[in-house]
Amino acid sequence: MLGTGRYETMGRSTTMETGRAFEARDHQGAETPPPETAMELRRDEIAGKLKDLRGRMRDRRLELVVLRQAPNVAWLTAGASTSVVLTSDTSAVGIAVSQDRVTILADTIEAPRLEDEEYLAALGMQIDAPVWWDTGSSLASLLARSRATGSDDRWIGPDITDISSDLRELRTRLRPGEIQRLYQAAGIAGQALQKTILELEPGMTELAIAGEVGRHTISEGAQVVVNLIASDQRITRYRHPLPTAKPVERYVMLVLCASVGGLIAAITRLVHFGSLPAELEDKSHAVAEIDARLILTSRPGRTLGDQFSCAEEAYREAGYPDAIREHHQGGSIGYLGREVMAQPGDPTVIESSQAFAWNPSIPGVKSEDTILVTPDGPEVLTGRFEWPVIPCGFAGESLNRPAILVR
Repeated sequence: MLGTGRYETMGRSTTMETGRAFEARDHQGAETPPPETAMELRRDEIAGKLKDLRGRMRDRRLELVVLRQAPNVAWLTAGASTSVVLTSDTSAVGIAVSQDRVTILADTIEAPRLEDEEYLAALGMQIDAPVWWDTGSSLASLLARSRATGSDDRWIGPDITDISSDLRELRTRLRPGEIQRLYQAAGIAGQALQKTILELEPGMTELAIAGEVGRHTISEGAQVVVNLIASDQRITRYRHPLPTAKPVERYVMLVLCASVGGLIAAITRLVHFGSLPAELEDKSHAVAEIDARLILTSRPGRTLGDQFSCAEEAYREAGYPDAIREHHQGGSIGYLGREVMAQPGDPTVIESSQAFAWNPSIPGVKSEDTILVTPDGPEVLTGRFEWPVIPCGFAGESLNRPAILVR
């Protein structure tokens, strides 16, 4: 359970929320299972996904599906690490799925690690490993024998059916093992920011801060997907501030997306050295209320269009009606930093066991955490550490959102 204390800023009372140090746990708080059990869980997860994917193949009358995009390869392999060039959308290997076989399209470079460390052969997948200069031959042979092929990569051959939307729909419905990996990513992301913030001092450059965020993230077993740092006037000027050599004067924003087993968690926190200006404090309370409303209304059956309208109304009530035009508000999160962004009229329906990251912003402030939609309501995953919070509420429900930490 979380405890509370008091935290004062500019005469306005906020709450200090204290969470336990996060360890690798599933969504019910159980410890990470032993290796043998983990393998069984992965095997069951893959079997369920193959059943769903093959059902879609029958519906679309496809004999073969080829996956090349990194999010889809991570999804079907239950979190195997297959990306070598982290800035590429494409995995270093592909997967060919028919009604009776799963083939990993690898080569002599990738195959040994995939078998020894990712256990793909033990999980029932055939690893095809031609010599590295002939990697296209296996795929060409499969395509030649298939009368109808679907893929997430239309460039693999002629007459390919694009199944990207089918795959996105399947991978955003998180299974228990995926929720566990998302919890791990959320815990590592939160702790990485907390550790970095404890080290912050005026005069540090944004690049140095980004380096510390990356160090604390990678050393705990997660990958850095997004690492944005802004200080002082850059926070107001830029919504996506890539870190620079600028030294911190008084105000810092840290934005991190970290992934474990392909599942991504997003978090933003703000730190101010010295007394907080009244205008900045007012903005932080406004954006916290908008964020709380988006989180509390993230319920099964609502649509992303409903959520956009909710945000639009909240910005208008807060006195910042144009801010919604200046940056997207977030949306579903999973194997991509945003699977689907909320837009006007979007009919995408929110379901239980889906993850979301809303990120409302007003020039100079932002609020962002990763949440899980559950039958009992939304659960915040990334905020499990000590931090000052702003008590917020909507429609009779209350929720604490992060304040600006004053040091």
